Amino acid sequence: MSNKIKVAAVSYLNTKPLLYGIERSDVMNDIELVVDYPANLARRLQEGSIDLALLPVAAMPQIEGARIISDYGIATDGNVVSVALFSHVPIEEVEVVYLDYQSRTSVRLAQVLLEHHWKKDVVYKQAAVDYIDNDIKGDNAGVIIGDRALQQLGNFKYVYDLSAAWKDYTGLDFIFAAWIANKDLPVDFIEKFNKANAIGFDHLDEIIAANPFPEYSLYTYYTDNIKYVLDERKRAGLKRFLELI
Repeated sequence: MSNKIKVAAVSYLNTKPLLYGIERSDVMNDIELVVDYPANLARRLQEGSIDLALLPVAAMPQIEGARIISDYGIATDGNVVSVALFSHVPIEEVEVVYLDYQSRTSVRLAQVLLEHHWKKDVVYKQAAVDYIDNDIKGDNAGVIIGDRALQQLGNFKYVYDLSAAWKDYTGLDFIFAAWIANKDLPVDFIEKFNKANAIGFDHLDEIIAANPFPEYSLYTYYTDNIKYVLDERKRAGLKRFLELI
């Protein structure tokens, strides 16, 4: 086991198409696969307890030797739906923003947009586990990500999609997470891993059937909201984001 490449990802719905192929390909013979919160993956990559992670891109500057090793990740070119600022008042009236404890890239994106795009000076607070029900009220807003964000879409009057706001502000696409290593990995492994990532997109019906989610159409989510191929437009957006943070 010690010779296997330690790979970490998150278990959100948006990763299911990528993990589907990985878990069903012979690349599993080469890896140990674990799941964790996105905010924990950077620490684990830094300390060397994993070799490769589907890492929130805001963590890249803090990781020596960080490099993207796959053509696949979690990106968007407009509405992402599952990363948003939720409130009961318009953005102009927001005074306090609670930051999702599960995230790093999303909260940094929110801070960039509040400062540069919305021109808002707000108080930031680290969210507790129960912040959605207890803290996002009055002139408080909160960054909510992942499956919980999809579940909250109908519960707030104002939902500011952070990817759409980034597009409005910069005109660029956005990468939320990419497969990132902090060391060179074998070329043959990278090729095999890349091919494994692609398998799930031929099995979306099966993935959707296995993950019932009545709050939002997963077909729309997987084919319209999330863009999984990290093309040059996505990488240009990443470059701009890293410059701003």
